[in-house]
Amino acid sequence: MAEKAGKQPGGPDRAPDVPLLWPFAAARLAMDACFWWLERGPSVQDDGSVPWTTPNTVALELETMCLRDCSRAQPGQPVLVCAPYALHRAMIADFAPGHSVVESLQSGGIDRVYLTDWRSATPEMRYLSIDSYLSDLNVAIDEIGAPVDLVGLCQGGWLSLLYAARFPAKVRRLVLVGAPVDLSIASALSQLARSAPEMVYDQLVARGGGNVSGKEMLRFWSKPPGRDDIAIALQRDLSDEEGAALLARFERWNRETLNLPGRYYLEIVNWIFRENRIAGGSFVALGRRIDLTDVKAPVFLLAGLDDGVVPAAQALATAHLLGTPPAFVTAASEPSDHLGLFMGARTHAHAWPRIAIWLRDDLSGMLVR
Repeated sequence: MAEKAGKQPGGPDRAPDVPLLWPFAAARLAMDACFWWLERGPSVQDDGSVPWTTPNTVALELETMCLRDCSRAQPGQPVLVCAPYALHRAMIADFAPGHSVVESLQSGGIDRVYLTDWRSATPEMRYLSIDSYLSDLNVAIDEIGAPVDLVGLCQGGWLSLLYAARFPAKVRRLVLVGAPVDLSIASALSQLARSAPEMVYDQLVARGGGNVSGKEMLRFWSKPPGRDDIAIALQRDLSDEEGAALLARFERWNRETLNLPGRYYLEIVNWIFRENRIAGGSFVALGRRIDLTDVKAPVFLLAGLDDGVVPAAQALATAHLLGTPPAFVTAASEPSDHLGLFMGARTHAHAWPRIAIWLRDDLSGMLVR
């Protein structure tokens, strides 16, 4: 299906288009500013959750996540998909047939696929930090069996990158898709991060009793996403019977929100998006300052040419921060908005099969750590 004519989401006259970079949507909520279309919607939640597309079992239950095992067979190199921990469930990585990262990896010949299914924060989780999530990610990878191939989506991308720099021997290859890392590169989000007063974020956490309430966030948006917006994200026409089912599924997924630990949220807002510590070399993870040049594994970077959340220039600039030799860095871009990188039919027909082949390839002269 062709892209909708006219101005695209995330263009110069429109705010960024998805909730994956939720700190700034929170600022807009508190400041009574413009709305993000995917963060709008009714506050009523369905009684049941949207079912997974790919059959899976829970391999491990941790405080921050359920580790889901989507594997078809146990032999083989394991791939762990690190979903973004934002306002919505990890279903973003397994949305529907033809719109699923897990399915595309399996179709590309990868039998062992795991997924981080992040938990909604309870009051007892309000003090969890980025270190808490890195620690549980480390436990999950030890359970799977290192080294793993780590696939980070959006905010799951910077978390995966931090992990790969902190534990380089445990990551064989790294895929970063629409991942914000160097916030010094101009984008609407980096500008908003620096312009919103810090107290805006503190007040949001205080209103949630120490957490960021996903339900509250949705309650403040006046209008649900339109059919055209969803069609652009899913990269298909929604006028047929299958399209109508996808539309209903998307709207249901959009209503299923997660709460976020207040401490974790404020660390991301301040340390990553306001202070740019990861790219600047001052981020400390699990007691050690992170040096991105410690990442020497082969890396695949995927960016969206129409991404108003993480511009292609920002997503691809990560390559220059790493210790991976240029010959082992693959950079690609797709005519996609941000959400389309994970859910878009066209992206799954073109980019994700290429990623699966890249993960399976026996790169000659593999790097010695």
